[in-house]
Amino acid sequence: MIMGYNHNLMYKGEIFHVQTEDSGVANPHFVTVLYRGGAIVSSKKTSYSDILKMENLPVIIEDLMKEQHKGMMRRLKSGEFDEKVSSLPSPRENREK
Repeated sequence: MIMGYNHNLMYKGEIFHVQTEDSGVANPHFVTVLYRGGAIVSSKKTSYSDILKMENLPVIIEDLMKEQHKGMMRRLKSGEFDEKVSSLPSPRENREK
């Protein structure tokens, strides 16, 4: 199992959290999730069951995870999720419930 990645990003005055976690070779996939105020904005799951027998598997998985993690941050900064985020309750509204 590869150590995961976590980043908080400020975008348009709000804090977003990007988290990427590996499930390990027994369940060979990793998932990147983009959150705003605890609400999931987007997620991406990638299987690596087809490469389990490759040499240097941990290095390959780590590189794939880093690229997916950075890709989610780039997608946020490019404005790809702006419309979806505008339809979500504000983080303040979530805390008041």
